[in-house]
Amino acid sequence: MHIILLGGPGAGKGTQGDFICKEYGIPKISTGDMLRNAVSVGSELGKKADLIMKSGELVSDDLILALVKDRLDQSDCKGGFLFDGFPRTIPQAEGLENLNVSIDIVIELVVEDDEIVKRMSGRRVHMGSGRTYHVIYNPPSVSDKDDLTGEPLVQRADDMEETVRKRLDVYSRQTKPLIEWFKDYEQRNSATKFVEVRGIGSVESIRDRIIRELKK
Repeated sequence: MHIILLGGPGAGKGTQGDFICKEYGIPKISTGDMLRNAVSVGSELGKKADLIMKSGELVSDDLILALVKDRLDQSDCKGGFLFDGFPRTIPQAEGLENLNVSIDIVIELVVEDDEIVKRMSGRRVHMGSGRTYHVIYNPPSVSDKDDLTGEPLVQRADDMEETVRKRLDVYSRQTKPLIEWFKDYEQRNSATKFVEVRGIGSVESIRDRIIRELKK
């Protein structure tokens, strides 16, 4: 099974991607994973990416696509793979098509912006352990205190409402046009299916919706 999982920040791609990969015994591949792995093993592509990132520049689409090709050549991808949040832009999608990478299904996790803001801005973290809470969905026993240590909980900068809305704006401008591109791609490639899955409800109910689509 060759799967692309799309959705805005906080839509639940990481959690649902883990479920899918466990269900089908396939690796989850993200841009970050590919970059970290290439850098850690010291490959030629990794060395190039490391220099670019250390200079504060963005890694080019060409280099990302070269990393993708290299990653898909590894043995654990022979039985399939899941792209988590890749491709992010139309040029990356076009590059993937030019690499002749077949895709069975593209799944968009659909969650309204206000719901994502509520999910992410409500997160609180115990910095010492990494334990996470949510002021609505998983509150600590004592407000703003870690259950085990009693130490203060922190709202990370990435989870502040202003930051979340900026990330959603970037997603809307860069990645949402990709949704229309994949809908058109579905028309051009009968072997590929594009589906929207509502990402609201319990983690288990969302997982079951996705699995039903995968089994059709």
